[in-house]
Amino acid sequence: MRIPGIPDFQFAQPAWLLVLLLFPLLKALRGGRGRGAAIVFPGASMLGDLGKSSRSGLGWLWFSLVLTSVAVAIMALARPQKLLSTEEEKTDGISIMLTVDVSLSMLIEDFYIGGQPVNRLTAAKRVMTDFIQGRRSDRIGIVAFAGETYLPCPLTLDRDWLINNLDRVQTQRVGDGTAIGSGIASAANRIKKEKTPSKIIVLLTDGANNSGRLSPQDAAKLAATLGIKIYTIAIGTPGVHVIPDPRRGTFTPVGQQLFDEKTLKEVAVIGNGQFYMAQDLNSLAEVFATIDKLEKAKIERRKFTEAEELFHYPLYAAAALLVLALLLCLTLLRTSPESVTV
Repeated sequence: MRIPGIPDFQFAQPAWLLVLLLFPLLKALRGGRGRGAAIVFPGASMLGDLGKSSRSGLGWLWFSLVLTSVAVAIMALARPQKLLSTEEEKTDGISIMLTVDVSLSMLIEDFYIGGQPVNRLTAAKRVMTDFIQGRRSDRIGIVAFAGETYLPCPLTLDRDWLINNLDRVQTQRVGDGTAIGSGIASAANRIKKEKTPSKIIVLLTDGANNSGRLSPQDAAKLAATLGIKIYTIAIGTPGVHVIPDPRRGTFTPVGQQLFDEKTLKEVAVIGNGQFYMAQDLNSLAEVFATIDKLEKAKIERRKFTEAEELFHYPLYAAAALLVLALLLCLTLLRTSPESVTV
């Protein structure tokens, strides 16, 4: 039985508390008037000097102590308990490989953060950081690719370490070009041995496949046979752009920006995922937010409630009150007659 207003307390055997309903009756019987006097004296003053006044008039205190002791003992029999609740959370998580294009065209500054122009790679890192921070139970890794691939960060649960390793996602680390097929194959190879219930690749690129020996479609088919889902994102704005070269301080014209949407859509269909287009920071953030909602890990929560027995506290109190009543009965509340000197 729970006590209103005290959510962490209960009586395991509350039926014993019904006995307390008899206590008002016992107190009433104790306080009632007794039988009439056997001898009636014409005046009480003639008995005034027969002895000292008795202290038995405090007998109500002894009775109250005994009654309280029994009441507290009954509360002990009702087994008061403190409830201790714990909640267990279990999740298998998801394995995610962020596969990022680091070709020179990712340095084109057609995105804005706080009103300031930034390149596509910086914008991608900004959004990926928020994405990583929100995936608390997932193993996430990063594959970067241009003409070749490299691994800035293997799969890990350490989000802080992963975010720090985003600095290793840079252009000019490997040969230039856009080997989308190689990027997918490398990511699939890194994630295939994971035992999580869901494995996904998030591919982010701003160009068309022009390098590598494996086509994006064939790489996607390989990943699909391994049970890996693929989301593809085309990042950037169409039009004529130039690529800043931070080493030389010059600009390299790239001509008309072309996105191979057809190939990216085919890869997404083969990989049982979806294709997205992101032309500004907000749309890119929305894409990752959508993927975040679509790929949620199943979380199982189980609540356990344990009870800590508290009956010994009222039991000790009942014993203490009974001992106190006994001591008072043998000392201050003694009712034996005292000697009278005639």
